Amino acid sequence: MATTVVHVLRHGEVYNPEKILYGRLPGYRLSELGVQMAKAAAQALADRNIVHVVASPLERAQQTADPIAAQFGLPVGVDERLIESANWFEGKRVSPGDGSFRDPRNWWVLRDPVTPSWGEAYTAIAERMFAALHAARIAAEGREAICVSHQLPIWTLRRYVEHKRLWHDPRKRQCGLASLTSFHFDGAKIVGIGYTEPAAHLVAMSPTARTAKGA
Repeated sequence: MATTVVHVLRHGEVYNPEKILYGRLPGYRLSELGVQMAKAAAQALADRNIVHVVASPLERAQQTADPIAAQFGLPVGVDERLIESANWFEGKRVSPGDGSFRDPRNWWVLRDPVTPSWGEAYTAIAERMFAALHAARIAAEGREAICVSHQLPIWTLRRYVEHKRLWHDPRKRQCGLASLTSFHFDGAKIVGIGYTEPAAHLVAMSPTARTAKGA
C-alpha cells in the first residue's frame, strides 16, 4: 500500500492590533513576524516530497501556504472544510481574565461547553476536517500534502483521530503558530501522528503568541 503524509499546518501570527477574536472575519492577514513564520515552515519542508498544497479560504491561511507552494512550484488550492470554526464571540474582545466569561449577559451562550453552545459543534469540525484530510491524502497518494488551517480545527481533528473526547481545555492545545501536525498513512489507514514547531524561535519573539484571538 502507498505511504502518504499529510501535514496540517497552522497559519502564522496575524496582525490584530484591536485584539479581537477575528474568527472568519475577512481582512485579517499575517503580521510581518507571521510572514517569517510561514517562510520558516516552508524551509522546514524543503526536502519533503510535497505535491499538493491546499488551504482554508481565509487570508492568513492562504498567505501561510504561499511560500510552500512557491517553493515546490505548485498552486494553492482552496478547501472550505479547512476554515476556522464559527464562533458567537467573533468580532468581540474576549480573553481569559477580562470578565467576558463572568458577564451574566454571556451565560446563555456559554451554557454548554461540550457541544459547544457558543460555536460550531466539535463533531461538525472533526467531520469536515477528517474529510479534508483524506481528500489531501488521495490527491498526494504515495507522496506528501500540505493543508493550512487554524488552531481549533487542527486540534479537534487530532483528538478525533486519536479517539479522544472532543471538548477540551483550550490552554492545553498542542498547536502553536506555524506548527505542523503530520498524519502518516499506510494506504487509507492512519498509522502515526507527528508534531513539530519549525517557527518556535519566531513564536518566542511574539508578544501576542500566547493570547492570539481567532487563531
